[in-house]
Amino acid sequence: MSKENIIAQLQRDILPLQGLKKLDTDNDIPIGFRGIENAFPNAIFPVGCTHEFLYSSVENRAATNGFIAVLLSKLMQFDGAAIWISASRTLFPAALGRFGVQPDKIIFIDLKNESDVLYAMEECLKCKRIAAVVGETKYIDFKASRRLQLAAEQSRVTGLLVRSHHKTINTTACVSRWHVTALPRELPDGMPGIGFPRWNVELLKVRNGKPGTWQLEYSFNRLKEIKQNIFSLPQEERGRKTG
Repeated sequence: MSKENIIAQLQRDILPLQGLKKLDTDNDIPIGFRGIENAFPNAIFPVGCTHEFLYSSVENRAATNGFIAVLLSKLMQFDGAAIWISASRTLFPAALGRFGVQPDKIIFIDLKNESDVLYAMEECLKCKRIAAVVGETKYIDFKASRRLQLAAEQSRVTGLLVRSHHKTINTTACVSRWHVTALPRELPDGMPGIGFPRWNVELLKVRNGKPGTWQLEYSFNRLKEIKQNIFSLPQEERGRKTG
């Protein structure tokens, strides 16, 4: 066996120890954008584990929810339902339809106390009939995040943890950490409407993967990388671009 093959085998053996084990019963989840998929080990979005999403403002919380909705549409494509847990939910359920998610397939659990969110999320992650669990919280310590990760590994349900980071960002057991911010939308001159959602998506960390940053637009039920919009250029430069 060559040196390269030995290293590749060692990397495959290490993945399960990092919470990235893949079972034969797991469904491959295509995100629809190869740039993000290639950032993960084996170019596959990890399921049966927990992912962390950070936000710092109301606008970016909405952008994060939009990107999570896209992920949910992929995770739920095999006729699965999902659970959304929060003590301060701002998400408008009907808006999920724009991202390919049927709102009636989401079970919303609105709690009175912030301290109950993590307990509820852990219990929901133990339910093997669920495709994904989303939990919104202000803070989580490593011990609590480890409990969520272990529950996800056992049930093969994917956990999406959404939290603000107004304070210091601490270490968690989640396999990845994301930061999604809103970008200005663009339309051709004279066209009505508000444009398609656009986000700056940062994969800040991922176990045994490659962090990266992408500027994405969600339109016509898919993610695509943003290219320079000629309609935002001065008239003279626009003419040169169009020939």
